[in-house]
Amino acid sequence: MKIPVTLNGEKIVLEAHSEESLMKVLQKNHCLSVKTGCSHGFCGACTVLMDNLPVPSCKIPIGIAKGTEIITMEYFSKTPEYDSIMEGFTKAGIKLCGYCNAGKIFAALQIIRQSKIPSREEITSQVNHLSPCCTDTETLVNGIIYAIKLKDKKSTRSGK
Repeated sequence: MKIPVTLNGEKIVLEAHSEESLMKVLQKNHCLSVKTGCSHGFCGACTVLMDNLPVPSCKIPIGIAKGTEIITMEYFSKTPEYDSIMEGFTKAGIKLCGYCNAGKIFAALQIIRQSKIPSREEITSQVNHLSPCCTDTETLVNGIIYAIKLKDKKSTRSGK
């Protein structure tokens, strides 16, 4: 089956069986940031943005991805939003393991993009499901709060 998508800013056609997972298809297409983890959508290792929402690519049949925009960590890591998130994570003392980065970073992105600033409890409930393999939930929440503050400070400076 031919599945047209926009992958990391480029319109392409992916070849796959419609039931094959998005994760497997992305891995076959050299998206090295898409890792195989729990295969149940909890660990975050396979997370990508699909139409600007973080999704566990292990749980998405490629047929569902037809016509969507997919962004992997390879592409996202070159954006100013990534820099703000990583700066916040560094300030909180988070040292990502390289395995589950996408889940934590894309969860942070979704929270940062919200129109209202969420409470610590709201952030905690939004990241509670992620694997704690390289940092605990409390430290992750602190990193996200720092990233929100950095984003707000940068927006204020640029007049946005």
